[in-house]
Amino acid sequence: MSKSKFQHWPKRDPIKNCFLLPNEVFQLDLSGGAKLVYSYLLFCEDRETYQCYPSYKKIGLNVNMSVNTVKKYVEELVDKGLIYTENTTVISKDGKPRNGSLLYTIRPIQEAVELYYERQMTKLKQTATLERAKQRMGYPL
Repeated sequence: MSKSKFQHWPKRDPIKNCFLLPNEVFQLDLSGGAKLVYSYLLFCEDRETYQCYPSYKKIGLNVNMSVNTVKKYVEELVDKGLIYTENTTVISKDGKPRNGSLLYTIRPIQEAVELYYERQMTKLKQTATLERAKQRMGYPL
């Protein structure tokens, strides 16, 4: 028997049919929903500009979430420094400008990691300051 008889599907090009999810995403205290929305944005992004513009509705349909839930997770991603959003406008058929979908820019993962560690250090410093103040005032630790 020939080898091609057993090959029912064409070979996949892993670069074209996949997208990379950085390992650091799992170290940034993201909620599961935010990870899912971030994954979808990475799936949609233009690999040269790092931008995409799916609507909340389209994201929700693809990740099985409501529009309000998607909005909440997008805000979490912005807060964590993983993405940047910009408002867009479109011209309707009657010539009037209307709000368009958000334009999402995927930021370098290292910036988000640095922001995460910076916030962790700030929390540690605040805790240490609070503990020193308690100790000076005679409160038990």
